[in-house]
Amino acid sequence: MLEDQVRPARHGEDVVARRLVFLGPGLELWRHRDALRLLVLRDLTVRYQQSLLGYFWTLLEPLATAATYWFVFGVLYGDKKPTDGEPYVLFLVSGLFAWIWVAGVLGDATTALTVQRRLITTIRMPRELFPIGRVVAKFFEYLASLPVLILVALLYHAPFGRNLLLLPVAIALQMVFLTGLALLLSALNVMLRDVERFVKLLQRILMYGLPVVYPLSKVLDAPLPGWVKTAYQLNPLVGIFELQHAAWLGRGHLPAMHLVVAAAVGSLGLLVLGAVVFARLEPAVLKEL
Repeated sequence: MLEDQVRPARHGEDVVARRLVFLGPGLELWRHRDALRLLVLRDLTVRYQQSLLGYFWTLLEPLATAATYWFVFGVLYGDKKPTDGEPYVLFLVSGLFAWIWVAGVLGDATTALTVQRRLITTIRMPRELFPIGRVVAKFFEYLASLPVLILVALLYHAPFGRNLLLLPVAIALQMVFLTGLALLLSALNVMLRDVERFVKLLQRILMYGLPVVYPLSKVLDAPLPGWVKTAYQLNPLVGIFELQHAAWLGRGHLPAMHLVVAAAVGSLGLLVLGAVVFARLEPAVLKEL
């Protein structure tokens, strides 16, 4: 059990931590990195416990979704060329695996505090670890899907060059964005349970409101007001998904610089906002739990 494996810090470690407290909450999280590892392992173990297919469930959902969209847009409406001549299957898979990470965090991190009252109230460690643990667990599921993505890229003769350097950039930005989002939503959901229902609605909107199953060019070419197109591109997830696609589709699909800047600034801003809101609400959250 997690309670049995998390040990109180030794007196010497407490003294050092107090002397370095000016370094901020990051130090406290680093001190409890073993607890974070245990939380992630527990979440992954519980997810696949008594499951016949185990790890393969991580792949089935995005692959089944990709097959559905390929049939509708790649076969039935193939003459419309949904990705302007690009291999649509590769475009779909590269977007959907990244989307599953986002959707998983929206679903799990929102309730990270409410479903773990016992651990939160009995174990002395930063409460931020609980939503962060859900983000990291979903990240490892995303990593587990990369072999399939590589196989699809090989089948469609994707360019394996410097474009792949965009992948760690996209992953890093997505990790920052989702961490901030998880901190924000997990704390708000304790105080206002409507947040959980709102998140379910948000998942449906984002699935079709992001360039996951269609390219960004379709939005830019659509008969929409200019301010709508500008607001759309300011969404950090748009830049992140453009990086995810470009990492596999090659040099000719590099995202515009303003999309990357919007993704970086927006992700860092959300992380700061999530950390501040979580810290401000923590006393009320503990009282509510």
